[in-house]
Amino acid sequence: MPTVMSHAVAALALGPAFRRAGWRARVWWAGALCAVLPDADVLGVYTGVPLGSVLGHRGLTHSLSFAAVLAAALAPLLVPRGTRRRLWLYLFLVTASHGVLDAMTDGGIGVALLAPFDTRRYYLPWRPIVVSPLGLRPFLSAWGMAVLASEAVWVWLPAALFAAVAWRLTRRRLASQS
Repeated sequence: MPTVMSHAVAALALGPAFRRAGWRARVWWAGALCAVLPDADVLGVYTGVPLGSVLGHRGLTHSLSFAAVLAAALAPLLVPRGTRRRLWLYLFLVTASHGVLDAMTDGGIGVALLAPFDTRRYYLPWRPIVVSPLGLRPFLSAWGMAVLASEAVWVWLPAALFAAVAWRLTRRRLASQS
């Protein structure tokens, strides 16, 4: 899996594409939290949930279904009725990005992207991101540094480029509407 920081970076990078909605800061914080939340299932590793179980790590919480339900549950709590569809889309995309990024790693057991309807684990055909170790001690090793270097190239740089382009495009659109 990519690190928690990279999942949040991916979520925040999507923000400029949605900035026209004029949401408050709590929406962007909720987006970062949604991008990280699927990894709450890692607690199962420490409580005996089998790794390959639909409730195990990279299982149901990494699925597109989970992303849709989470977005539907949070949208009414965060914004008035008028921009809820846009917010649902944003929260869905940032939550779904977690499973997609995990499916791009070079390790682990795959991602149950289609759970609960299909519990098979999937990888994307292109897997350039070095999988992050679980636990602080392994992360503070050479392996952890390799993960950060990999994420800088394959997550942070593309996220920054996407955010810059989205910012520029929405800036133009907002200026033409004034």
